[in-house]
Amino acid sequence: MQKNKREIKKKVDLLIYGEWLISPGKKQGQDIIPNGAIAIEGDTIVDLGSGEDLKKRFDPKETIDAGQGIILPGLINTHTHAAMTVFRGLADDFSLMEWLYERIFPAEKDNVDENLVYWGTLLACAEMIRSGTTTFADGYFFADEAGRAAKQAGMRMVLAKGIVEFPTPDLKDPRKNIESAKRLILNWQDDPLITPAVFCHSAYICQPRTLIKASELAEKYNLTFIIHVSETEEEVCKVKEQFGKPPVLHLESLGILNENFLAVHCVSLTEEEMEKLKDYKVKVSHNPESNMKLGCGVAPIPDLLKKGVLVGLGTDGCASNNNLDMFQAMDCAAKLHKVSQMDPAVMKAKTMVEMATKAGSQILGLDNQIGTLEKGKKADLIVVDINQPHLVPLYNPYSHLVYAAEGADVKMTIINGKVVMKDRKLLTFDEEEVLEEVRKIGKRIKSSLNL
Repeated sequence: MQKNKREIKKKVDLLIYGEWLISPGKKQGQDIIPNGAIAIEGDTIVDLGSGEDLKKRFDPKETIDAGQGIILPGLINTHTHAAMTVFRGLADDFSLMEWLYERIFPAEKDNVDENLVYWGTLLACAEMIRSGTTTFADGYFFADEAGRAAKQAGMRMVLAKGIVEFPTPDLKDPRKNIESAKRLILNWQDDPLITPAVFCHSAYICQPRTLIKASELAEKYNLTFIIHVSETEEEVCKVKEQFGKPPVLHLESLGILNENFLAVHCVSLTEEEMEKLKDYKVKVSHNPESNMKLGCGVAPIPDLLKKGVLVGLGTDGCASNNNLDMFQAMDCAAKLHKVSQMDPAVMKAKTMVEMATKAGSQILGLDNQIGTLEKGKKADLIVVDINQPHLVPLYNPYSHLVYAAEGADVKMTIINGKVVMKDRKLLTFDEEEVLEEVRKIGKRIKSSLNL
């Protein structure tokens, strides 16, 4: 007697359909699926493909029809100082050194505390979730409070404490910097969303012994070691005066360049330094808007990419960029290098989306979890609503994402399988409460600086 071979559908938590499903970084022809869908169980992607196929094979607890939407991996911001949202617009139109020493450091000294970092970071999370960022790398003071805010928001985060050579709001004795950084690592090393890292400010602020100890700490726990590198010509001159070499060669002489090293900015590099970054497999975080606004220069990103250096995108903090919108970062980076190279073919749209997704995950050591939409990876994804006047008609999804879309076009954000924003409404915390608390902090900052 022949049995009924009726196919039994597999149960999943969530099934999402959209007009387009794209996974940057996959092979040409496999990266774009028209009328695609993605199945999620718990925090993990179970399957993806054509919507019709997945409808036949899966029985979801919840179905989300994204309609005329593009489903893609969540964007990855490889460099922020998230709590500095509270200093947005405080020190505009100054050079980097004047901005840092005469404006930002004094403002931080008088105002930064646990309360500021928690609410400032939560405000940053609201801005990032709303504009499609699901993962960010952060370095600042009171880092545990930043981690607590990210956990509250449900965001994925690479978390580091800022290491400098002078007393800071969270550590009065800089000799205890490495010890403090180690405590942070131990506090967060087993968290499913928060990955610890080590962050030294720069080669002109941190002494060689500090850089070496910080690098050893990162190496011991196999963590990303983050440092601002060659952000301006003035920085390069400072390092040369102190140590007789430009920043990259100075860092090489300390024996700390390796594949876990994340060099942020890399604006003023010599050909020899670019070769060193390639040879040591150093990763680079490109922050074009911050570099432009502070008049730092144009990083040689096309040259680095040609050499095979892995480059991701970052926004930097809101005090030097004024927003955390990675869609703006993609658009800005593409156009900046086209005009600086006088070549419209450099930094193509697909390259930019890959930098903001797959490359970002590789840079932060998270590419086994996120960065592409694949079976077995964590369900970090966003939906961009293309039923908008500035997004109709659509011929190429990559083009629209880089040159036409805005952060405000993101209508859904999912992190670790959890819907954290739906139809533009944040679901993990009270946005109005955050805005009110940061307004209070802003009044306090204004009063302390006699503005």
